[in-house]
Formats: sequence, structure tokens, C-alpha cells
Amino acid sequence: MEPLHPGAVQEPLDSDVGSLDTVRRPRRGPRSDQWPVLGAISVGGALGAAARYGASLAWPTAAGAFPWTTLVINVLGCAVIGAFMVVITDLWSAHRLVRPFFGTGVLGGFTTFSTYVVDIQRLVERGRAGLALSYLVLTALSALAAVWAAAVLTRRLFTRRAR
Repeated sequence: MEPLHPGAVQEPLDSDVGSLDTVRRPRRGPRSDQWPVLGAISVGGALGAAARYGASLAWPTAAGAFPWTTLVINVLGCAVIGAFMVVITDLWSAHRLVRPFFGTGVLGGFTTFSTYVVDIQRLVERGRAGLALSYLVLTALSALAAVWAAAVLTRRLFTRRAR
């Protein structure tokens, strides 16, 4: 009997009876070719998170104040991802670990949309609902605009150079 999935394990349907009928279950855990990708993401994530932590130490936000540092980190990270995606998809044939390392790892660790949500919650808890709403909208719109603008500008920059 041929397994449904490559590497599937065949097990008896009813182990008490010892039936010859089998059920197919996919193999658990990452495949061996995924370990380099997971390693690249992990190292990149640690670097990105360390850079974000350094920025938060250099430019701390007072309790109840507008969280400018988190806003700038998220908008900057989104701009870099916009430019990066154009470079690795349109202009450069990158090694297979570049995107997981830099895109998912470094920029995923650097940007902090979870802190963004916590900042909003803290502002609301401190009675600053209007400021929280402003921050919510400004961050979302700025992050989207940053990705779009960086992608467009990067494409234009490299198209002009190619002429």
C-alpha cells in the first residue's frame, strides 16, 4: 500500500485487534532541508530584536506619551522591507537564505507590531484614548505608505540606472 504523503508512517487502524488496515499520518517535525532556513531566521531575528531594543534604550518613551520610537521603528522597518523585496525579486537573484534571514528574521525582529498593540492598550488604560486612536491610525497608514513608497522609489531608482 502506497503512503499518501512522502515519508508518511503507516500505523494499524485498531492496535487492539491488530487489523491489517492502516491509516497514514504525515511525518512530524521539520524536514532536514528546513534547518538552515530556521537557523537563518533565528539569527536574523536576534539581530533585529537587538537593534530594536537598542533603539528603545536610546530613545525611551515616557509613560502616557506618544510612542514615537515604536512608530519610527515600524515605519522604518516597513520601508526597508518594501525596498528589500523589490531588490530580491526584481533585481537580484539572492541566495535562498537571504530572504528568511533579512526579511523574516532581521526585519521581523526589528519591527514590533506587538509592542504597537501594547502601547495602544497602555494609552487607553491611562485615559489617553484619543492619543491611542491617533497612534493606531497613524502607524497603520504610515507603515503601509512606507512599504509602497520604498518599493516604488527603489524600482524607479534602479530603472533609471539601467538606462
